[in-house]
Amino acid sequence: MVESSIFQCMADYASLRRSDVVLDIGAGLGFLTCFLANKCEAVLAVESDSRLVRVLREQLENSPNVKIIEGDVLKVQIPQFNKVVSIPPYHISSALLLWLFNRNFDCAVLIFQKEFANRLVFSVGNEDYGWLTVVAYYRVEVELLDEIPKWMFYPQPEVDSVIVRLKPKRPPPFTLKNEAVFKQLVQTLFTQRNRKVRNAVLPFIKGMHATIAEDAVKLADSLPFHDKRVRELAPEDFGVLANVLTK
Repeated sequence: MVESSIFQCMADYASLRRSDVVLDIGAGLGFLTCFLANKCEAVLAVESDSRLVRVLREQLENSPNVKIIEGDVLKVQIPQFNKVVSIPPYHISSALLLWLFNRNFDCAVLIFQKEFANRLVFSVGNEDYGWLTVVAYYRVEVELLDEIPKWMFYPQPEVDSVIVRLKPKRPPPFTLKNEAVFKQLVQTLFTQRNRKVRNAVLPFIKGMHATIAEDAVKLADSLPFHDKRVRELAPEDFGVLANVLTK
C-alpha cells in the first residue's frame, strides 16, 4: 500500500484507542505497522518473509510497543489481541478468515480483493453464494466499506480491493450443536451446489456415520430441505441440517 491516507481511514473504521492491542498480518515493509504503533498500546506485526523481517526490525527499532512475529500467522503462536487492522496477503484470505473466526476479537478491518470481499455478503440465489458466505454469516457482521483502486498498491495488482470491517456476532444468529460439523457440512455440500440436498449430502453421511449405502439414502431422504438444491438453502437451513446430523 503506497497511499498512506488509507492507514488513517482503516484506523478510524476500527475506532482505535490507546488501550488496543492490534494484529497486523503481513506487515511487509512496516508502513502500516509504524502508523498503528503511534495509535495504540501494542502492535503484533506478523511477517513470514525473513528478508522483510530484517527490514521490519530496522524500521521499528525505536518502537518498543511493536512485537515482530516471524512466521505464518496460521501456524505460529499469536499473543492475545483485541483488534485486527491489516492488509493481509490475498492468497490466504479464506484460510485467514477461518482462523479469525476461532479467535476472540472486537473488530477487524482488513483489505481484501473486491471479488473475494463480495463473496462474504452474497445472498441466497446469487451464483457466487457459497460456503464462505454461510460460515461468515454465522460468525460475523460484514461491512464492505471503501473501494481501494489498484493504483494505490505497488506493485500494482490486477484487481481493485475493498476495506472490509468484521464484528463478531454475539450471540451467533442460530444455535449449533457442533460448529465443526456445521463447517464441514457446508463445505461438503457446496462442492455440489446445484444438486438436491438428498444427493449432495450422501458423501458426508457415509463419512461421518460410517453407515451402509442403503441406510445413508434413507437418512438423506428424511432430512429437512432434502428436496431443495444446496444453493437454495439459507445459512439457518444449514444450521438445522448440521444439528440433525450431529451425533
